[in-house]
Amino acid sequence: MTLPVRRGRGALPMWDPFREIEDLRTRMDQLMRSTFPFPGAGFLEAGKAEMWAPLADVEDTEDAYLVELELPGVEKDQLTVEVAEGELDVHGEIKEKERTGVVRHHARHIGQFDFRTSLPSNCDTEHISADLTNGVLTVRVPKAERARPQRIEISG
Repeated sequence: MTLPVRRGRGALPMWDPFREIEDLRTRMDQLMRSTFPFPGAGFLEAGKAEMWAPLADVEDTEDAYLVELELPGVEKDQLTVEVAEGELDVHGEIKEKERTGVVRHHARHIGQFDFRTSLPSNCDTEHISADLTNGVLTVRVPKAERARPQRIEISG
């Protein structure tokens, strides 16, 4: 089935309702920051960058939970991975590069970042491993042996 083609007197800008919602959210965030500033919220202060969280995927495999965080340009000595009271916490800081030219567009995050997620009760927190490869931090949280699903044979 083909759809009709709309032809007009030039290109009309496409209306994107999701773009308007995102713009509204951005303006509301700015209003909240300027109206209710409080310490520790990660809001902009004089000369300081805002706290942010990196993009992440959490995957539940048969024997472990895998947490993958996108951290391009970050070295392992700039990261801290901690587990306490059933919560995984990854934090660090990306410092702004020294630039020689004029920055025309700035979209990458700089400053301190923090990613936190709660871990299920069936995790083996004694054997967690972390690997940083090609700007992706992979944290492997193994499941406890007793928590893995087992198949029960039916007799009779």
